[in-house]
Amino acid sequence: MNRQIILLISTLCLFFSFISCKKDKLLTDPSARVSFSQDSVLFDTVFTTIGSATRQIRVRNLNSQKINISSVRLEQGSSSQFIMNVDGVSGKEVTNVEILANDSVFIFIQVNVNPNYALSPLIIQDKILFDVNGSQQSVALEAWGQDAHYHYPNKAIQYQTGFLPYSTVSSLTTAVTVTWGGGALGQPDDNKPHVIYGWLVVDSLQKLVINPGVKVYFHQNAGLWVYRYGTLQVNGAFGNEVTFQGDRREADYADLPGQWDRIWINEGHTDNYINYAIIKNGFIGLQADILLNASQPTKVKLTNTIIKNCSKWGLYTSFFNIWAANNVISNCKEYCAAITNGGNAVFLHNTFANYFNKDGGRGTQPCVHLDNFDGTNISQYDSLYFGNCIIDGSAGNELEFDVKTPTSPTKIFQFNSCLLKTSVITGTTSVNNVYNQSAQFVDVVNYNFQIGSTSAAKAIGTNIYQTPYPITQKDITGLIPRDPLHPSAGAYE
Repeated sequence: MNRQIILLISTLCLFFSFISCKKDKLLTDPSARVSFSQDSVLFDTVFTTIGSATRQIRVRNLNSQKINISSVRLEQGSSSQFIMNVDGVSGKEVTNVEILANDSVFIFIQVNVNPNYALSPLIIQDKILFDVNGSQQSVALEAWGQDAHYHYPNKAIQYQTGFLPYSTVSSLTTAVTVTWGGGALGQPDDNKPHVIYGWLVVDSLQKLVINPGVKVYFHQNAGLWVYRYGTLQVNGAFGNEVTFQGDRREADYADLPGQWDRIWINEGHTDNYINYAIIKNGFIGLQADILLNASQPTKVKLTNTIIKNCSKWGLYTSFFNIWAANNVISNCKEYCAAITNGGNAVFLHNTFANYFNKDGGRGTQPCVHLDNFDGTNISQYDSLYFGNCIIDGSAGNELEFDVKTPTSPTKIFQFNSCLLKTSVITGTTSVNNVYNQSAQFVDVVNYNFQIGSTSAAKAIGTNIYQTPYPITQKDITGLIPRDPLHPSAGAYE
């Protein structure tokens, strides 16, 4: 019996040794092939000089013996705009890549697009070539690139923990107007995108005018700063909005919050306005506050604008004068709107809705926060008026009202004909509001905040189209007239 066991063990050892030797033996058959997880790699549109996100392919050896790829190389060699890493080795060509039987390796690819000064996107193409036992296989590479105006920092402001890099919209220190789009920078009709690194500052006495359709892209941590006495005027149009977003244009970044910092407006002018803009995927969408002098003018007008998907707040003001109509501010990690330290705030036909569900979901903050103090100092609201607005979201209470001293009875201090998800606004500050009923938004995940036919916001509004609050009698689309007697609350009729 023992001899039989020994013979069986010996036979098994010989068998497994044969199998092992066969797997370790190099496959040299010219007909042998490797397989790929995909036969082409497509990169979404990227800006010139800005690297893309990394793409990958998996190269598999489905044969029963190991195989040697004598060369993995980019067809265009050193002139290729693609960058390759083969199983941890970078280069335009990597040689002698062995893959064990039934095993695989990964290839990671990036692309850098060189400037070509063209408005239209260009196509960058190449191939990865694989030489296996005298035969050749390939995987196609394709990227779309576009040139842009680049704003790089050339100065820095020192602060307590570091430096803030910035550039200005013009090198002139006297009064100057800089216009983007509509034939401003590169005649006759330059609508190239603008890509901002660091902070782009609209300095004192400077005015930045942005025309319809211009797209503004911000690199990580970048922002647009309208400094004291500077002016920002955004002139978008329905269907041709001015867009502010991060500079990564791959699909993975299309709905990623926190890619850039904010639009920041300081005191000094009464003619700052944003009309028909889309501000998305930032840290804070729009911030308006006092930098140094509370006695200077503080005003911004916000109309027909969408602010969404911010990693902190959508709209933030501090002791500022804001007049806002026909806006949708939605889906932010914390507040969609924080109107702080008093000031003058008028909101007409705005939709505030927070259904943020990324990055672990939204915080504990309600959709809208209102206060008139900063810890020790108390400031009055000269006016606090919400007319025909919607405040809604996925939390139980979406309005936080923290006012230390009552506003003077001579001031306007009112929520009028709004749909509110809250129980904190009552008494003389509340007129004809509807509480805790369904707004029936069409699709909150995909930012469609139009209201359904049975929405509780339908026809609950009042006529606010006369002075002191002149407002267009059409909704945010500019196409649908408001009902003159009983309009719907929110930005959409």
